[in-house]
Amino acid sequence: MSDETYIDAREMLCPLPVLKLRKRLQGVQAGTVLHLLTTDPAAIVDVSHFCAESGHDLIGTTTLDNVTTYRVRKT
Repeated sequence: MSDETYIDAREMLCPLPVLKLRKRLQGVQAGTVLHLLTTDPAAIVDVSHFCAESGHDLIGTTTLDNVTTYRVRKT
């Protein structure tokens, strides 16, 4: 498996993007970086809260054309 994985959660609303992220994190090794793509404006709160609670690292975000990509490293 690649050390980077993309999760397309565009057009999904809370809590679906974080649920998809959580499910994918369960199947990857520590150190893997997942890229969660979402159009949900509430995701910034959901993803950062999820990472803080679960211990994973939110290593960055970028927004382009109303799609925000959250980079999360599994710990």
